[in-house]
Amino acid sequence: MSAVRSTSLRLVRSCLAGVLALWLWGCTGVPDGLTPVGDFQVQRYLGTWYEIARLDHSFERGLSRVTATYEQRDDGTIGVVNRGFDAATGEWEEAAGKARFAGAEDVASLEVSFFGPFYGGYHVIVLDHEDYAYAMVSGPSRDYLWILARRPELSQDVLDALVAKASQFGFPTRDLIFVEHAPAG
Repeated sequence: MSAVRSTSLRLVRSCLAGVLALWLWGCTGVPDGLTPVGDFQVQRYLGTWYEIARLDHSFERGLSRVTATYEQRDDGTIGVVNRGFDAATGEWEEAAGKARFAGAEDVASLEVSFFGPFYGGYHVIVLDHEDYAYAMVSGPSRDYLWILARRPELSQDVLDALVAKASQFGFPTRDLIFVEHAPAG
């Protein structure tokens, strides 16, 4: 039996530690030399994204089948639900938060919070503008990188191109974790 724990203590503690670390670093800024994509259409970005690859952090360590779901809220913010499967416990972990634009709403630079007044940067630095089928997201430093897609897999050509681009941007791509999406067994 698989249970969803909406406030897993491990995930909450890890997210709090991650957000606190981001806050202490200046949290929301864009890493030097990177530019969030323009001509961003938030309505097309909403919905579920599958995490294809990421740099390791305690708040996601050991999780597979990771997704991020974004929805427009009535107050103008964007609801965020991150979800992943912890094979060690056999349970799903989930964290809910909110995002807001850091500036103009046609620039993919947002601030995300899972804990009250603490916000971390979320900057879409590569986006498939035609289909919104894949994206590459940076946090406030090159220690944070996610490759996302609308499906649980990307073609090898697209994935290779994104990893090469991340390397050009100065991310430690040799440390990428490629996320498993197939159910265990």
